This record gives sequence, structure tokens and C-alpha cells, in this order.
Amino acid sequence: MLVIDVQYRSVGDRPMPIRDAIKQYPTSCGEAGWHAIAHIAELVLLFREKERPVIFPHVARKVGQDQGAFSAKIPGIMRIPSEGYDFVREVAPEPGELLLPKTQASAFFGTPLATYLIGAGVDSLVVTGCTTSGCVRASVVDACALNFKSIVPSDAVYDRSPTSHAVNLFDIASKYADVMPTQVAIERLRALSDDHTKDQQT
Repeated sequence: MLVIDVQYRSVGDRPMPIRDAIKQYPTSCGEAGWHAIAHIAELVLLFREKERPVIFPHVARKVGQDQGAFSAKIPGIMRIPSEGYDFVREVAPEPGELLLPKTQASAFFGTPLATYLIGAGVDSLVVTGCTTSGCVRASVVDACALNFKSIVPSDAVYDRSPTSHAVNLFDIASKYADVMPTQVAIERLRALSDDHTKDQQT
């Protein structure tokens, strides 16, 4: 499971309408993010229960000359208080879970994610977080290019614009991944886990 960029800078420190949220953090998605966090938390709980890896690709504060075209295009990402980079408590990493700093939209670009997944024998991903039109989409496109299958729970990803969210989910479903509500994803994941357990017992 990938939990992409679920940091306070992307949701604010509490649920707020988007116009208020961006006053605190210009990169915030406001209430849409908090709605998704409830669903992300359900999935994180399931993955931990089944002892499946939960990975946290995230934007880390840049230092010195550690810049790039992505940061240059979104300068607001550099101008937020340090606490904005903290993981949201409701879905924060636990000790031993992989933290994956990234400098580009995709969780794969310039990171060891693909190597880690191959080494762990992982061939499928559940991708959550933000933004639907940005880092989620870029990660899913790269996952598809690398022959990883992906599920994107439609209510466990979020964006600043409902239109952008909806259009990109449509496009992702058309080309790159399976898109479904969190509860449907959980039912499928539990069924797969139960089938795997039965196979091990026979």
C-alpha cells in the first residue's frame, strides 16, 4: 500500500473549506483530504492486520541545492512551516514502515521503490493519498509502465478540485488501474487474503 503525501501541508491541521485551508498551507486540499483520510485509515489498518507493507512516499523539506523543476513549478511547497511536513496522525507511519522521500510527483522516479517491491515479491499496489491529478496519477502511470497492477480507492485519494479529482479518476480507470470505492477494495483484499490462507493450508 502506498500512502502518498498525506502530510498536514496537504490537508491542514483540521478540516476546513479549501479557501480557508490554503491560507494555512497553500498546498492544502482542505476538507476533501480529511474525508479521504478516514478511508485511508481503514486500509492502513487492514494492511497492518494482514502484515502487508505500508509505504509512505512523501515530499521532504528541501535543503541547500536540493531543488528541481517540480519544486520550481510549485514554489509554495517550499514556503510552509516545518510542521506542515509531518505525517497526519491518523495515518502516520509506525516503526519499521518504509518512508520514501521523493523530489518528483511519481513515487517511483528517483527512488528505490521499484527495487523494494520486486525484492519483497510485490506485484500489486493499493495507491492512496494526494493529489489525484498529480502524485497519485504519476505514481499509478509509472506503476503500470513497470507492470505493477494497481487499485486506486476513489474515496481514499483527494485533490483540491472536485472536477480534477473526477476527471483523473476516470482517466486512471480507463488506462492504468482499477478504481473502486474503499469498501469494495477492502472486500476484494480480504477475499484475496482468505484465498491465500486457504492455499497455504492445503
